[in-house]
Amino acid sequence: MQQNPAIELPTADAPIGVTAGWRQTLGRVLIVGASLVAIALVAVQVLRTLGWTTLGFQNWRPVAIAYLAWAVCLCASLVLTRGERGERAVFVLPAVLMTLAFIIFPTIYALFIAFHNWNLSATAGREFTGLENFRRLFGDRGFWAAMQNMVYYVAAVLAQYVIAFGLAILLNQQIRGRKFFRVVFLIPFMLSPVAVSFMIGKSLLNSQYGPVVPALEAIGFTGISFYEDPWLARLNIMIMDAWYSIPFMMVLLLAGIQGIPGEVLESAKIDGASSWQTFRHMIFPLMLPVSLTAIVLRVIFELKLIDVVRVVTGGGPGSATDTVSLFIYREGIQKTNVGYATALSQFYLLVIIISIAIVLWLANKAVQKVS
Repeated sequence: MQQNPAIELPTADAPIGVTAGWRQTLGRVLIVGASLVAIALVAVQVLRTLGWTTLGFQNWRPVAIAYLAWAVCLCASLVLTRGERGERAVFVLPAVLMTLAFIIFPTIYALFIAFHNWNLSATAGREFTGLENFRRLFGDRGFWAAMQNMVYYVAAVLAQYVIAFGLAILLNQQIRGRKFFRVVFLIPFMLSPVAVSFMIGKSLLNSQYGPVVPALEAIGFTGISFYEDPWLARLNIMIMDAWYSIPFMMVLLLAGIQGIPGEVLESAKIDGASSWQTFRHMIFPLMLPVSLTAIVLRVIFELKLIDVVRVVTGGGPGSATDTVSLFIYREGIQKTNVGYATALSQFYLLVIIISIAIVLWLANKAVQKVS
């Protein structure tokens, strides 16, 4: 008998391969089409913004909608063309797209505005002036006075660090009511800086209706005003800022101290080391990474200081307590000088980036030397 020839059944690879090919083709067509449309809309709107054409939209809202549609098409294209790898990339892609939309694009657009004379109160509108705003910046005494004040405020972070470290060590000891004191020291950090500024700066220390000045006069101190003398006003701002900022550093340092292995401290006691020797040679070196993290974060927050100064002194007397953020706020919001305020903010952003980069470089050097 002759055996029947084997019947070849269709394998599953063929339809899967055909499907995969269509998916990849569809994904490429989708992203290419969406990209061309988005680029065209952005180009037309940029040309309209520059005044080179009358085409385009009255504002950037349609472009933002087109960007969202492009982002959706990009995610779909990744899934279609790369399969499981594309699905994993989609989880990271929204963060990248949001960074591009809310950080990169505004920064580039702000740099564009910085080269224009644009006062919202004037009828002339936006006018390209090149580097004029930056030349004005370098001759602005008020701005550089605010920059000098920022040096004082940032230097005060070191005093905050010392106090916070001391509190962290105390709250790490086996004392009665330790949990209660931890909560008490955290209360200033729970309050709003504006509330702290109003309660202490505007209410208690006010020379006209505050209770502190009459109490000092009753015991013989006369002619006291906390906000007429430049150095005294600056010192009061630093104290109020430190009062609600120290708990933040204290929590970080306390967590770092509690993370030190107990065996390390026990070995120091066995070797006969005193409390100061244990702190100097054991605790402080081990705490250096946490300490530098706390200091860098506080420096970043300090460079953005505005709320306390605006509520209490408004930058006075003169410009003794002024900050760069408050100075930019006055130029951009109160005086509606958007072009100059944007140039100030871009320059200040560059100063912050360079300063933090230097601090991080020095911090890494210090950590490497200790380790």
